[in-house]
Amino acid sequence: MSYKNLFGLLLFTALFCTGFLINGNLGLYFNASGLLIVLGGTAAAALLSFKVEQLRIVYRVMKASYHHPLKSETEIINILIDLSIKSRLDGILSLQKEENETTILFLRRALGCLVDGYGTEQIRDILNTEMYFFKLRREELQRILRSIGDFFPAFGIIGSVVGLIAMLNGIGDTSILLKAVPIALTSTLYGLILANFFFLPFAANLRERTNHELLLQKIITEGVIAINSEVNPIILKTRLESFLTPSSRDLDLVSYRKIRERFNIELQEKNNLEPVC
Repeated sequence: MSYKNLFGLLLFTALFCTGFLINGNLGLYFNASGLLIVLGGTAAAALLSFKVEQLRIVYRVMKASYHHPLKSETEIINILIDLSIKSRLDGILSLQKEENETTILFLRRALGCLVDGYGTEQIRDILNTEMYFFKLRREELQRILRSIGDFFPAFGIIGSVVGLIAMLNGIGDTSILLKAVPIALTSTLYGLILANFFFLPFAANLRERTNHELLLQKIITEGVIAINSEVNPIILKTRLESFLTPSSRDLDLVSYRKIRERFNIELQEKNNLEPVC
C-alpha cells in the first residue's frame, strides 16, 4: 500500500468513526453477543465452503498485496531493454545470471525458457499458459473473498432475528428488552461493516493487483520473445512503450516538419486549394 493510500485510509477511517461518536460513544455500538454471532457464523460458513488450505492461500496473497508493491511498467521495460543489450553483447546464455537473481517469478520463468533454447512459439505458448492459469487462480481467490463478504450481512440478519426473538420473549420485562435490542441492531451493523469495509474491498484490491500483474506479464512475454528474435533494443523499447499511457512514455513526438520531409508532403496555400464539391 502506498503512503497516499495509507494516509487516505487513516483520514477517512477517522471520519467514519467520528460519525459514531457524534451521537454517543463507541461503547454504545459494541455488543459481544452480536459480534460472536456474526464472526462465528461467517467463520463456520467459510470452513464449510472452502478448504483450509484455500483460506491460507487467500491470507498469504492478501498479505503480500498490501506489503509487497509491484514494479511499475516502466521498471519492467527498462529491465528488459538492459537484458536485450546484454544478450546482444554477450549472448543469450549470459542471461543465466539474471535468471537466478531476479525476484519476479514470471520473468525468471521467461528467462529460463530463453536460456534453455526454446523457440519463439514455444516460449509464447508456455508463457500464455502460465498467464491463463495465473488468472484462473486469482479469480478463484476473488470469488472466495466475495463469498465471505456475502456471508457477513446474512449472519448479521440472523443476529437481528435472534435479538427479535429475545425481545418477543421479554415482552413485559424491561430488563430483557434492553438486553435484546442491542443484539438485534448491532448484528446487522457488524455484518455490513465487516463485508463492505474489509472483505469486498479486499476482493477489489486483489482484482486490481491481478490486472496489473497480467499487464506486466504481457510486457515480459513480448520483451522476452523480442530478445529471442534478436530485435534491436531501440525497436524493442518503442514496441514495449506501446503498453504505457502517453504521459508515461519517455519519448519526443516527431515534428510535423520531419513528417512532411519523410513523406514528401508539400503545403499548399489556401488560395491555391480548389473547393471540394
